Amino acid sequence: MHRWGLRWVGWPVKQKGKARQAQQEAIASGQVQMIVGTHAIFQEQVQFNGLALVIIDEQHRFGVHQRLALWEKGQQQGFHPHQLIMTATPIPRTLAMTAYADLDTSVIDELPPGRTPVTTVAIPDTRRHEIIDRVRNACTTEGRQAYWVCTLIEESDLLEAQAAEATWEELKLALPELNIGLVHGRMKPAEKQAVMQAFKQGELHLLVATTVIEVGVDVPNASLMIIENPERLGLAQLHQLRGRVGRGSVASHCVLLYKSPLSKTAQKRLQVLRDSNDGFVIAQKDLEIRGPGELLGTRQTGNAEFKVADLLRDQAIIPEVQRIARHIHERYPQQAQALIERWMPETERYSNA
Repeated sequence: MHRWGLRWVGWPVKQKGKARQAQQEAIASGQVQMIVGTHAIFQEQVQFNGLALVIIDEQHRFGVHQRLALWEKGQQQGFHPHQLIMTATPIPRTLAMTAYADLDTSVIDELPPGRTPVTTVAIPDTRRHEIIDRVRNACTTEGRQAYWVCTLIEESDLLEAQAAEATWEELKLALPELNIGLVHGRMKPAEKQAVMQAFKQGELHLLVATTVIEVGVDVPNASLMIIENPERLGLAQLHQLRGRVGRGSVASHCVLLYKSPLSKTAQKRLQVLRDSNDGFVIAQKDLEIRGPGELLGTRQTGNAEFKVADLLRDQAIIPEVQRIARHIHERYPQQAQALIERWMPETERYSNA
């Protein structure tokens, strides 16, 4: 940014007091032309000076509320901020056309060069000892690294998921010849970063982790992943986790270590992962199994349930519906407003987001 004469500022999550006040004043006065931050920049006390462009990364972690908040901050000074929204989570085309109907969408559906497909198998936890032997062989004989993913941090009486800390202790006893690390969301950032760096540099053979490794981890030498209790995670999250392996040129494997018995739905979902490495195929199957509300995660205002339509039944006419809706919104705003007030009175503001 300095090359172009632009001043930018980062917005750390834990910044407080005078430092935060000084940054707010610099942003409001226009001294700063670019702001990089988290949800903190949506706060009411943060005022911009001519907000014209908003880039949101990992859109699936944001809601329509945040999009609207930034749009309104630009509106206060007569601007209509452009929005570029990115997500690594594949979304079925029909769902994207309804949930993000106001946005032009582009899809990057090819793997980066050098990536290899991941072979996925589902194995009951009664064969846990076999999987431990497989980890030993991969890390010693083959010289590879592995992930062991758990879904909870501490033991719970309510959930039967294996806790990462308990699994770490178990694997240290079962695999004394391996260097095993542990990482989870409750660790201090510096501690977590140190463990991840050690794994990336090859100092650790096996990394026991929670789903904090879902994104932002790139270790090409890691070719084996075990995911405990996969039936407790969504298909999109499982696909994201599986993407931590297969980042090098060697054959990679993902083991879904489930607890029997599985429900019919859980069996279908795990079969989808076994059958495909294509995120969009997986997302479409997830839509068919769970429906749009579940697929998008926590329900967000603006992602209203349909009154008449059914995404699966009506997917052939969705493009035409989108075209007609855009036409009415642009050419007949009064009629569009009347339709919104009639069918979605609580969400009328979101037609602007």
